[in-house]
Amino acid sequence: MDKIVLQKIKNRFACWVKRPIFWIIALFVVAFLLLPPARVNSPCSTVVEDAAGNLLGAVIATDGQWRFPEADSIPYKYEQCLLEFEDSYYYYHPGVNPISMLRAVKQNVSAGKVKSGGSTITMQLVRISRNAKDRGYWDKLYEMLLALRTELRYSKRSIIVKYASNAPFGGNVVGIEAASWRFFGVSPDKLSWAQSATLAVLPNAPGLIHPGRNRGLLLEKRNRLLKRLYDNGTLNEESYRLSLLEPLPLQPQAIPMVAPHLLTRAIADGYLGQRVKTTLDLPLQRQVASVVNSHYEVLRFNEINNAAAIVVDIRTGEVKAYVGNTNTQGDGLGGKVDIITSPRSYGSLLKPFLYAGLLSEGNLLPQQLVDDIPISIGGYVPQNFSRDFEGMIPADKALSRSLNIPFVILLRKYGMEKFNALVKRMGMSTISKMPDHYGLSIILGGAEGKLWDLVGMYSAMGATLSAPEKDKLDLHYAVDDADRARTLFPTKVFTPSSCWFTMEALSDVTRPTEDGEWRMFTSRSKVAWKTGTSFGFRDAWAVGVTPRYAVGVWVGNAGGDGRAGLMGVSVAAPIMFDIFAQLPASGWFRKPTADMQVVEVCPESGMKRGKACPSAVLRHIPRGINKTMPCGFHRMLHLDPSGKFQVTDKCVSVSEMTIRPWFVLPPAQEQFYRISHLGYKPMPPFMEGCEPELTDGSSMSLIYPFASSKMYLPRKNGGERSLLVLKAAHRNPSATIYWYLDETLVGQTITNHTVAINAEPGRHLLTLTDGRGESLKRYIEILGEEQR
Repeated sequence: MDKIVLQKIKNRFACWVKRPIFWIIALFVVAFLLLPPARVNSPCSTVVEDAAGNLLGAVIATDGQWRFPEADSIPYKYEQCLLEFEDSYYYYHPGVNPISMLRAVKQNVSAGKVKSGGSTITMQLVRISRNAKDRGYWDKLYEMLLALRTELRYSKRSIIVKYASNAPFGGNVVGIEAASWRFFGVSPDKLSWAQSATLAVLPNAPGLIHPGRNRGLLLEKRNRLLKRLYDNGTLNEESYRLSLLEPLPLQPQAIPMVAPHLLTRAIADGYLGQRVKTTLDLPLQRQVASVVNSHYEVLRFNEINNAAAIVVDIRTGEVKAYVGNTNTQGDGLGGKVDIITSPRSYGSLLKPFLYAGLLSEGNLLPQQLVDDIPISIGGYVPQNFSRDFEGMIPADKALSRSLNIPFVILLRKYGMEKFNALVKRMGMSTISKMPDHYGLSIILGGAEGKLWDLVGMYSAMGATLSAPEKDKLDLHYAVDDADRARTLFPTKVFTPSSCWFTMEALSDVTRPTEDGEWRMFTSRSKVAWKTGTSFGFRDAWAVGVTPRYAVGVWVGNAGGDGRAGLMGVSVAAPIMFDIFAQLPASGWFRKPTADMQVVEVCPESGMKRGKACPSAVLRHIPRGINKTMPCGFHRMLHLDPSGKFQVTDKCVSVSEMTIRPWFVLPPAQEQFYRISHLGYKPMPPFMEGCEPELTDGSSMSLIYPFASSKMYLPRKNGGERSLLVLKAAHRNPSATIYWYLDETLVGQTITNHTVAINAEPGRHLLTLTDGRGESLKRYIEILGEEQR
């Protein structure tokens, strides 16, 4: 039976194929299917939104029109107004409404002119896509065919969204979203019934919206539409009455610009003409911008005109707030510069990474004493901001107080090449030259860094503890997966314990300002934070980290002008803490005890307990091989029965001696340490006639130059070579030191052991001898012009 039916169908088809009408119809169908559906290819505005879809900012399209990229949907109120006014049977016809066409023909014939076009929403979309100016009957017929073809290609929902996104609303405003913001200052989903009705009637006659022109006609059309909505039951009586009372819009409003610098960056990153959904949070963005600008209102009186801030969720790498600059006005003040991506001298912000690097390698203990004495390394003479010296200071205190000299000494120990490789590996994109170009000054801001990179590096260190399952911190501001909007920062550079000790050291809320004053900051959350100040007071920084957020702040002048008082602790830290006050409170990093080991530590030196240490405390240190030496600062002294003098068996019998451990620092360190540590007791002097024969130089220290140093002595204007400055310290304040260069006496000092001598290029033996014959020998090298 089925075969018989199939054969009949084949026979009839063969019969139809032989007829010309078949091929005519076939050609018509093929031609119809080849017609292009409506496509609008006009350029769009670049739009940035927060994670919830709230508008952060937009710029006009390249053709001078405010035309937002096509949205996914249109709001219910506007859709109901649009359908009632333009095309009540939109969801029931195939793109062309024959009834509307016949009614339009009848109205036009009766009026003797074109009064109604009978176009459906689909046909209007076709007309917009063609951008046709003069339209005759053949154009109308062609648009009808294209409308039918468009309906085959797109869904009804897609077509009405495309129309709403590209309909003209007067002036240079195109699309419902741009119109909603320009005329009413709200997003389309927040339009009232009256506002939706106003926008629904505008594409029919976009010239109606114009201050002082045709406003009465516009009001009449709007109210007539509202009456129709009331009559068909869409509006209840109360909504209808209230809608009639709403005024018409006046002057077009400015598009909100809550994150203008991020918008500019998005365009530079290749998002021109696109809708960029970002990770930002609009309420937080406004709060952070308010904090920055409120501080700017004070700072500008000191001619400090620019500031920037960024907030990052360190668990996800999402940027939550992005304030690239202040709202300063005037091109000459640099308000348009996005400081977050601008290279600037970062001051002391790299010190925590050196501290963590030394801890990770086992070359430093968290509270180990480190040197803080005057130094000169190859002619480089770093200074603490306070111009004071501690002699020696625990490493964690040196970090929290941001002392310069200890970290220059530690960097020399760590290695410049290795440190440069470390910060580049961590994500610092601005380190592009060889290590010798930066020298030791890299630890004090001798290079440039971006706020984006530095906050990413601090965030990665925090993520090592907060998100240990991740290998990298994906710092990004856009929700899409494009590499252009993200930077990867490794989180496994340091051990978890090293990161924790670093965060602990940075959590002290009481910090010295650069002018020697102490300042206490309050915060409802414990924060690990570091400040930085560039040379010449041109850049002030503050970066803080909690288990959830990282906040970075820069303050200064975009043009690089320095200002007195422009210091990290003074101007950047207050902004940072005010921003943290806007964030949810968080706890503190969990102590990674699994990555720690317990050792006996000397409480005075912070080093592993030495044989002479009288006591010890149990402390956690990073797990692994620890390369630090045991404490060598305690000596066993032989004292007379009174304990006031050191003795030997030459003058006191062994049975009468008292043996006591004594905390003894080297002479150079002791000279400064005893000033700031009143409890420090120098070694008692030897009893008269009981002095031993000392030849190891333990009573003297060469402060600078360092042993085996290589120095270049520049020539003065007259061609004469500069003098070589040498400095030493002696335990005995009244001791005399005799200075020998290659066995030639070149100076003699008392109390202040500093000399300046002539020295020719080459390798020299420097010998220091005191009045008792104790000697200290060091080799130094002077470089010639050809070796510089």
